[in-house]
Amino acid sequence: MIKTNGKADDPEEITMTPQELQLLSELDSRQCGYLLLNNPDNAKKKTLVLKAVKYLQLMVIQARKQQKAQDTDVSNTKNTKSISIDPKTWVKLGHFHLLLEEHRKALSAYQMFYTAQAENHWKDTAFLYGLGLVYYYFNAYQWAVKVFQQLLYVSPNFQRANEVHLRLGLIFKVTQDYQSSLKHLQLALADNNPCTTEKDKIRFHIAHLFEVQGKVKIAKEKYELLLREKSLSNPLRADIFRQLGWLYHCYDILGEKHQRIPSAISCLQQAIAADPCSGQTLYLLGRCYASIGKVHDAFIAYRNSVEKSEGNADTWCSIGVLYQQQSQPMDALQAYICAVQLDKCHSAAWANLGILYESCGQARDAYACYLNSNRGSNNRGTVEENLASKAPKTALPAIGMNPHLTQRINFLQTHLSSGPMPSITNSRRQLLSIEEAWNLPISAEMSSRQQQQTAGAGNNRNANSQSFQKNYNPPGGGNGAAVGAAGAPQGPPPPYPSPAACPTKRFKPETPEKSSPPTTTPSFYLNPQQQQILQCLQQQNPATLTQTQQTTLQQLQQQYRLMQQHQQQMRNRQGQQPPSSQNQRPHNSNQQYKLHQPSLTVGPNMPGGGQSDLGVSEEDIKDLLSHKDLATALAENLLKHFGSDDIKEEPSLDPLSTNEFSPNHHNDSDNKLELDVKGVKSKSKSKSPTQDILAVKNELPWEMESLNSSGKRPESEFNINMDAKMIIELCRGEGNKGEISNSLISDHAPPPAAPEPPPQKLNQQQLLPPTPSVYLDNKKHAFSPQLQEFCLKHPIAVVRGLASALKLDLGLFSTKTLVEANPDHSVEVRTQYQQPSDENWDPQSGRKVWSCVSHRSHTTIARYAQYQASSFKDSLKAEGDKTSGSGYNLSDSDSKDSTGFQRRKKGSLPTPPSNNVKNANSPKTLKFGTNVDLSDERKWRSQLQELMKLPAFARVVSAGNMLSHVGHVILGMNTVQLYMKVPGSRTPGHQENNNFCSININIGPGDCEWFAVPDAYWGAVCALCDQNQINYLHGSWWPVLDDLHKSNIPVYRFMQRPGDLVWVNAGCVHWVQAVGWCNNIAWNVGPLTARQYNLAIERYEWNKLQSYKSIVPMLHLSWNLARNIKVSDPKLFALIKKCLLRTLRQCAMTLEFARGKGVDVKFHGRGKNEASHYCGQCEIEVFNILFIREQEKRHVVHCMDCARKQSANLEGFVCLEEYKLEELMDVYDSFVLHPAVPASNEAYRLPS
Repeated sequence: MIKTNGKADDPEEITMTPQELQLLSELDSRQCGYLLLNNPDNAKKKTLVLKAVKYLQLMVIQARKQQKAQDTDVSNTKNTKSISIDPKTWVKLGHFHLLLEEHRKALSAYQMFYTAQAENHWKDTAFLYGLGLVYYYFNAYQWAVKVFQQLLYVSPNFQRANEVHLRLGLIFKVTQDYQSSLKHLQLALADNNPCTTEKDKIRFHIAHLFEVQGKVKIAKEKYELLLREKSLSNPLRADIFRQLGWLYHCYDILGEKHQRIPSAISCLQQAIAADPCSGQTLYLLGRCYASIGKVHDAFIAYRNSVEKSEGNADTWCSIGVLYQQQSQPMDALQAYICAVQLDKCHSAAWANLGILYESCGQARDAYACYLNSNRGSNNRGTVEENLASKAPKTALPAIGMNPHLTQRINFLQTHLSSGPMPSITNSRRQLLSIEEAWNLPISAEMSSRQQQQTAGAGNNRNANSQSFQKNYNPPGGGNGAAVGAAGAPQGPPPPYPSPAACPTKRFKPETPEKSSPPTTTPSFYLNPQQQQILQCLQQQNPATLTQTQQTTLQQLQQQYRLMQQHQQQMRNRQGQQPPSSQNQRPHNSNQQYKLHQPSLTVGPNMPGGGQSDLGVSEEDIKDLLSHKDLATALAENLLKHFGSDDIKEEPSLDPLSTNEFSPNHHNDSDNKLELDVKGVKSKSKSKSPTQDILAVKNELPWEMESLNSSGKRPESEFNINMDAKMIIELCRGEGNKGEISNSLISDHAPPPAAPEPPPQKLNQQQLLPPTPSVYLDNKKHAFSPQLQEFCLKHPIAVVRGLASALKLDLGLFSTKTLVEANPDHSVEVRTQYQQPSDENWDPQSGRKVWSCVSHRSHTTIARYAQYQASSFKDSLKAEGDKTSGSGYNLSDSDSKDSTGFQRRKKGSLPTPPSNNVKNANSPKTLKFGTNVDLSDERKWRSQLQELMKLPAFARVVSAGNMLSHVGHVILGMNTVQLYMKVPGSRTPGHQENNNFCSININIGPGDCEWFAVPDAYWGAVCALCDQNQINYLHGSWWPVLDDLHKSNIPVYRFMQRPGDLVWVNAGCVHWVQAVGWCNNIAWNVGPLTARQYNLAIERYEWNKLQSYKSIVPMLHLSWNLARNIKVSDPKLFALIKKCLLRTLRQCAMTLEFARGKGVDVKFHGRGKNEASHYCGQCEIEVFNILFIREQEKRHVVHCMDCARKQSANLEGFVCLEEYKLEELMDVYDSFVLHPAVPASNEAYRLPS
């Protein structure tokens, strides 16, 4: 029992029974989603948790008061000590707030813990999980991903790993990293531990993932397979039928229209039967009816959709289409205005409105609408989308803007500039101008919907409440944008002079006749800024608001009530007529233009994510965290809450400003704040580091695990000087605990992270350094040791004249020779945009971007050779005729999704894509033949034999090449690959697999242009990829040079001519573009140096963190190196020996665990040239101990962690051993450091 002060001078006792203390000790973030404290059945537990929260808060208050008393004790200033609260207090407080669904307070408490435990926070897995859940709740995707990745790296067998994988899968789906999304969703599905989301729902997300990638048949099969499940809930069944129905409506691949549409309608009707309240399904049904001319049925479906409180911009746009098709232009105008007022970036509604105006002879209004439609297309994807209510940013249409609209814009621009501007009050106008229409009274449905949106302060800003949706481009659909944020800045349409000339306006609540003049908004109506302020203040704790904020809140609430009452009165006098059934054409028929239906976003809801009423974007969360109740020290708020009136304001501390997960995180120690959590005061890091810390005597009454109490044997007991027998002895008994680290670095090292770049500021010359190069005159120079030393010294190097010095027959790799040798050999084709080498434009927005689109297909050498030759001939013709030619199209190409620009001539100014019809209609694309495998000696003997003329350090196979010791083929790494290029062919930015070096020789006849960044700056490049929402490891990106220079990143830039060899050193970031028609050959090498091995191991571990497969099996390679070579370099020896030690420990502990579970371990052995094994679930390398289980009629290898997730006791698994433990012990003991060999200056040699 502890006495504390609940209020100033008001003593209160907080007592807890041993049973309650035991219960509290068991509560942490892992119960989130399982223990629902707001459920009436858990009222007693909720009361207990609230009591514990109050206890912890009072501990903080007591500490603050003790600190304050010390600060005011003038006589004891010399012996002043800081008060320090146990950091575990903060993390426990965060867990309690999380379970109470108080996410703001949980975030604040977690950040206090992070500040106190910045170096060791990663050791507390419950903290990482809780913090990740809070970030996920607030839709802070990038931060949530980093926290969850750290958690899975530190504890692959975490109890809630399936919840983590599920959330990562959903986040990656919404950010369009589909490869990562599928992997994590499948891992969540394979995990048999309890999960808050049922497996059928996960399968549904996987099916939808294939749908958003355009893999329609696979998605359809998975949807239909799911429908066979008898245990499906009605909401899930409705979702599946809805997706199936819309697939039938959109994709010709599923059959003829007269067959598809009835199937679509049938599926949507079954979806409505399963879930009658789905407004979105009703809207989709209306779209289906409209597509076959059933106007009346379509309008009824739209009206029903609006009545289900899901009327949105898409719905009103489609209603407008119906009215326009039925020659009711005024009604169509009102519907379109409703759509664009809900979503000012709704491209389809603006385009249709422009067509409507032009058909009525109002060119000036049509011109303004077409421009807005174009802006709407360009603005797509620029707003951070709400994870709970928005769609993934799917690939945009191939052409950035509808060519017909472009043509109309150019025509109207010319027409309006040459003629007088029409008068706004022209009596002959059939329709009101945009400005007048914007102020029209809205329909009854619209008014009802608007009031619901306004009344729900804090409700979802997006009118469409469905989430995880896909942007479709249905047949007949136009350039319409998906539903945008209704919370976008509201205001009038673009007025005639300039958009900034008019004041902001809102919907008008009054309902005069259509012919009546526009009315003014009552003064008590809230503008968007006031509504945002009201929402923000209502979400705050009233006790933390200042007097000014409280007064503002009361005034806004009063205005809001008046606005509601007024809108209710206006609704009672409003109405709307359905479309007439007359089939007459509208005035000035617009049949030459096809009306645009919205490109829809249809998909499943997000399970377990942020609440749909949050509407919080990445920018919003920064603003959210800057509010006073979170930004000030937590103890100050607690003291205010308990009524203390003698609080002195402390310096503001943004809870995320010093967090490594924050986008504002940096290493500037002058700006970094260190929080003294006991006194809860922000202090500069320049404060004396020798200040004493006085611990508060109050301790937590319940048990908590120490951050360092893992129960494992100290890692310091193991070292590379002990023999294998001693290692095995120390491991005895450790394996049965099941906590077996697979890290090759350390059990107690933090998760790997991208390195910070060098701090020194570079000048303009240093940002564009000269490329290291050497010219070879003869064979002697090529084989000199100095050449290898030169290459190893620099991040990248060019060896010029190599082919002539060695008399290499490059003709063996020419297109002609390849066709003669193996014409049907497979070639992977990448369809790309053709652009200048130093530019990368987005055809949609006209801006420089990092994303480099590269669609994959396949062809043969003979067919690509035909394309290559055709491209060359067309270029010659284009030079002669000064016109552009078209290239040969491959039949199996997927270039229909590509677009691009004509390559500018050398020396011309860089220009963004123009808006002319020709550029929009004929995007220039090219086809790059890549990854041609030349590993088969039977097919390519003469080519491979020719490469034996190279010096040993550059050969494909060499005793001094680590990759030659892998023992099996790794295509493209320890084998030769060929690249067939036309001008503009791009190899996007990347580092080589596992940071190995690479060799690239240009066969010619054209040149290639190279860009390279030293490996010390790869972390900075990775950060720029994150900023541009591109996955660094498997995304396709082309850096913007300006971005690199602004980030203080140097870039090598040079030309590779025919016969030149480019050496890419370990870790160097590089990207390449062909200047002319040429072929290149390339492969990887691994020099036996400590730097190369260390970088490979570091990337191996970072790949684990990123859930990315390392195609170089470093465990298998390390043991083969120990068998095959004798090392005399102490650093390299120590690195390899450490890897052997940690692997030997893992094998011994894994065998002990498996046998402890009663699993019979069978010896399997390894075959000659047998490939290394990877886990079929998580794709990490599995060395020696394989857990096998049959899946889908094939035997799949599992790592121990994935096997335990499927069966805790490994039931149903067969355990195979590839090497006897005694054999590994012998290899370990035999691997010793050898003396250097002065004669050859080599640190290794082949065994005798």
